[in-house]
Amino acid sequence: MLNMAVIMLLSFITGLVGALTGLGGGSIMIPLLTLLGVPIKHAVAAGLITVIATSSGSAATYVERELTNVRVAMYLEIYTVIGAIIGAIITNFIAPKLLYFFFAGFLMTSFIGLRGHISKELPVVEKQDKLSSWLRLEGSYYDEALGKVVDYKITNAFPGGLGMFIAGLAAGMLGIGAGAFKVSVQELLLKMPSKVSSTTSNFIIGMTALAGASVYLTMGLININLAAPMAIGTTLGAIVGSRILNKFRNVTIRYLFLVVVLYLIIQMLYKGVTAPW
Repeated sequence: MLNMAVIMLLSFITGLVGALTGLGGGSIMIPLLTLLGVPIKHAVAAGLITVIATSSGSAATYVERELTNVRVAMYLEIYTVIGAIIGAIITNFIAPKLLYFFFAGFLMTSFIGLRGHISKELPVVEKQDKLSSWLRLEGSYYDEALGKVVDYKITNAFPGGLGMFIAGLAAGMLGIGAGAFKVSVQELLLKMPSKVSSTTSNFIIGMTALAGASVYLTMGLININLAAPMAIGTTLGAIVGSRILNKFRNVTIRYLFLVVVLYLIIQMLYKGVTAPW
């Protein structure tokens, strides 16, 4: 029997870190649940509830402060929602042991991709591609850490959309918001500033997770007794995280992101090796 107080505390920390990094919470909570003895497929299903809670707790604040680029989010959600539904269906036919390795491999791509860009405070886009320009994928926000208004433009809209489809696929399969991959796609392909990437990812992951969660609900894999305290704790953590994000530098957020992702990779590889078929 799981201790609900412990679940709520872990969920609060998960929501806090998820809101700061754009990971969504599921990437962090699922390894913790498996450590507590929750079967991987039930942990994956519960993880989607965490993702929805993280998005709900932080998205409103980020939109109000104009950190989230809603236009970009709406465009990318087209790809992630389709991917999430397909991914959730695929999971029902995969051995649980393999999910650990899929999870670790998925996170590793994000770690490797962003590692070489960790010291860059802001990306530079000299010219947009035609689709990004036509969709007017650009914006600005006030950066408290830098003390100035940051203007930015998005590029590579179509390749970025395909990358987000893959992120949605992984989100549905693994019960995560796939924030790690989404942040990587948004920063490396779309050239978004880290804070905009993190906040826009938090906006997107809720809709992506909802699409996947509906499939898991029909499969009977969502445990309400587990999901309810997770949702409460994660929402509270996400609210706190959303209020302090803009006080950090982009580089600091990127360091935190990479540290958390590295830990998750190691944890998932260990569980994959030791788990029975």
